[in-house]
Amino acid sequence: MRKRILGNSGLEVSALGMGCMGLSFGYGPALDKKAGVNLIREAYDQGVTFFDTAEAYGRENEELVGEAIAPFRKKVVIATKFGFKDGDSKKGQDSHPKRIRAVAEESLRRLNTDVIDLFYQHRVDTNVPMEDVAGTVKDLIHEGKVKHFGLSEAGIQSIRKAHAVQAVTALQSEYSIWWREPELEIIPTLEELGIGLVAFSPLGKGFLTGAINENTKFDTNDFRNIVPRFSEENRKANQKLVELLSAIAFDKKATPAQIALGWLLGQKPWIVPIPGTTKLHRLMENLGGASIELSVDAIQEIDEAFAKTNVQGDRYPAHLQQRVGK
Repeated sequence: MRKRILGNSGLEVSALGMGCMGLSFGYGPALDKKAGVNLIREAYDQGVTFFDTAEAYGRENEELVGEAIAPFRKKVVIATKFGFKDGDSKKGQDSHPKRIRAVAEESLRRLNTDVIDLFYQHRVDTNVPMEDVAGTVKDLIHEGKVKHFGLSEAGIQSIRKAHAVQAVTALQSEYSIWWREPELEIIPTLEELGIGLVAFSPLGKGFLTGAINENTKFDTNDFRNIVPRFSEENRKANQKLVELLSAIAFDKKATPAQIALGWLLGQKPWIVPIPGTTKLHRLMENLGGASIELSVDAIQEIDEAFAKTNVQGDRYPAHLQQRVGK
């Protein structure tokens, strides 16, 4: 697995990271703990050195990650996040300095580590000045409890405010072939400031793999049930995107998921996708995407093809969309 450096920070991670949320949160029943530990360790054996979790994914998620990486803790980068009241994403934001410090201590304990490599604000809290948030993390860095500061789904004004107080190592936001909005303002700003981009949902929450169609039934606890883009009607309408990706993948002797990841890696050398999965065969497929090298012409071909299609449905329901881009 090749390595990448997130922006100007010097933080080196594997070209593909692993999003661990789905192991216990968001996509239906939690994976058996032993199976989750084994999956993370297999990812490490295959070269993954970057693992992403958060307080809001449940205490068991951080504990799972902590247990899994314990044998090789010093050889990997762990990212976790603060920013929700009581660690519950349904309760809204809370990035008051006291809360940030409390989350840091709790995460250190659950991850069974003495330092958090990358500490993200999960969502911007408009009730707390960004200068206070960045200043608190800056103090935690000086105290040796955190190494790097990150933001998630923040807008360019918040990014600039935070970066002026404490250098932001990475912005974590959704970015994929079918969610291109970061190209308008976010990516140019990150490039200007020397900040890396950690791309979550690089496979369109599973849609770009080709494994989902209008007949797919999601578990009752799967949050895609409330995502407009995943309504039955929109899944049917968006199927042409997967067909297009599949045709390109066939020509290149790869899978649609691998082409989607190769496309992302080909955008900027400081972009690191973090696909998540609960299945070993999908993990191996995703990791194969790290070796996909698309030429400038191939990327242009993909972009031109996708420019002729319109993705149907918003990526978030309205109440969640209000939390992003602040």
